[in-house]
Amino acid sequence: MTEVALYRAVRKPAAYYRVRRRIVRLFQSAALLLVLIYTLFPYYWAFVSSTKQGAALYRAALVPALDFTYYRQLIDNPVFMGSLLNSAYVAVATTFLSLFIGLSAAYALGRIDFPQRRTLLMIILMISIFPQVVVLSGMFELINWMGLFNRPSALVLTYLLSTVPFTTWVLTTFIREFPRELEEAAIIDGCSHFRILMKILLPLMGPSLASTGILAFILAWNEFLFALTFTLTDENRTVPVAIGLIAGNSRYEYPFGQIMAASVTVTLPLILVVLFFQRRIVAGLTAGAVKG
Repeated sequence: MTEVALYRAVRKPAAYYRVRRRIVRLFQSAALLLVLIYTLFPYYWAFVSSTKQGAALYRAALVPALDFTYYRQLIDNPVFMGSLLNSAYVAVATTFLSLFIGLSAAYALGRIDFPQRRTLLMIILMISIFPQVVVLSGMFELINWMGLFNRPSALVLTYLLSTVPFTTWVLTTFIREFPRELEEAAIIDGCSHFRILMKILLPLMGPSLASTGILAFILAWNEFLFALTFTLTDENRTVPVAIGLIAGNSRYEYPFGQIMAASVTVTLPLILVVLFFQRRIVAGLTAGAVKG
């Protein structure tokens, strides 16, 4: 038997490969559907629960009742709306300061040669994995000494302890990936390190800045322990603490519907921020840094 005849004997028909591709796509679609259900169902259940009152909360119905009484109560609640503004201020300030400090440190760690650079980077990584309770007492004394206790600014300073090491580590990895030819050409033209960072690398780091900024924003928005410790009055609390302190009309009532409505309201800005910056990340990743 010749080689051509042998190939024709063992070759499978084209219909087999079409069926195989369809089966693979079917399994991929089913896996994607399961992941979406697993991740989105808790948020949908929270929305359904937030539209029910009384005994309807205990009925296993997946269709929302479309009763937005709890949402109107939240909008009319000045304490909750003030906590939203506090969380927005703390999260935005923490994100910008983390990116500024982390970008400066990442450029030094990723591009400038100095002794013990790797050791310093490992120390920064170790700081980022410290549990919050380990530094809680020390930060309490520092905040009290600086006169920032019971102020949103205290939370910004405290959150930098966890966001700066993270942003520094991630941005250092991105900076190392850029070709050195860009900097060498700029140095020949007489640019300083600061100008190289601001004029050359920064415009190319949109995807990395967006991704690390989103994670820093989410961390500062959702943090609970430091916010509960360093704020005492309602006008200075952030949203997670405000939700945790929601109480019913009596000691025997658990305000499940109000808590679910507040949780949905707090989660919605995060979803919008992620969707908005996700488009910018995809555009930045597909644009390409060097063209020639």
